[in-house]
Amino acid sequence: MQTIYEAADKLKLLGDKTRLTMLALLKDREWCVCEFVDVLEMSQPGISQHLRKLKDQGMVKENKRGQWVYYSLHVDDTPYIKMVLDAMPDSKEILRTLNKVDVPLICS
Repeated sequence: MQTIYEAADKLKLLGDKTRLTMLALLKDREWCVCEFVDVLEMSQPGISQHLRKLKDQGMVKENKRGQWVYYSLHVDDTPYIKMVLDAMPDSKEILRTLNKVDVPLICS
């Protein structure tokens, strides 16, 4: 059982539009840093910092394959976060909003 303070820390992360967008995109599939860099038009260190914060709170998990690290959503144990993400637009709508309809499926 999480404390109210732990829940507040997790919910604070959702107050940042970049992190909220990243989590919403992760609803449909795993992503690597290079894909987030392309879609969000941010630097690799900036993306990595956001992912580290999400990972530190247990909201994403990573899976290293070769030189790439893939991130996936890990919110099954936090139904209140899952409910927020369920209310977010799907990946296609987010990518359309960002004018990024041709996103690579994997890093190369």
